[in-house]
Amino acid sequence: MSLPDEYDPDDNFAHAFGADADIDEEAALEALVWQLLLLINPGDEDAALQQFAAFREALAERGDADAQDLLREAIDWKSGFFVHEDDPRALVESLDELSSRWNLRIVWDEDEETLDRAEVPALLHTAYDRLREYHYTLWTWETGTDHHAGWITRQQDDEALRLVAGALGFHVRTGAG
Repeated sequence: MSLPDEYDPDDNFAHAFGADADIDEEAALEALVWQLLLLINPGDEDAALQQFAAFREALAERGDADAQDLLREAIDWKSGFFVHEDDPRALVESLDELSSRWNLRIVWDEDEETLDRAEVPALLHTAYDRLREYHYTLWTWETGTDHHAGWITRQQDDEALRLVAGALGFHVRTGAG
């Protein structure tokens, strides 16, 4: 066996990801999606499996579609939200539904009369604060549209969420802004 000319015995992975490396990109994408689904479905592997199956089916049908869009469709109102910036009521309903999965209740500062005039970013901040009281984190990701989207994770998974979401191309930040 001959070693490459630029062999470095201390770098065990130097050639693992070179141009000639045989990497199954679809399998790598699916592995990242699975990790994200586990993070946004804490303690509910069955829900993660259902959403993973929906993602894989959509990927098989529309392989050239944006993976973020496919994932968003697979998790919408199950473990994620995607609402228009002018629809505060949809945000509140969606976050109430998502947080109820862990028997949590978000106490909103707005009443029924003022809810329709509330601004979505302010509601996201309120939800973030309320969920932190229970050691959960509200995340949002940039959609590139006039919609707000995101997830809820356990606070202990904050760093993992940043890493996995970033690897999938999501630009995430907490609901605190």
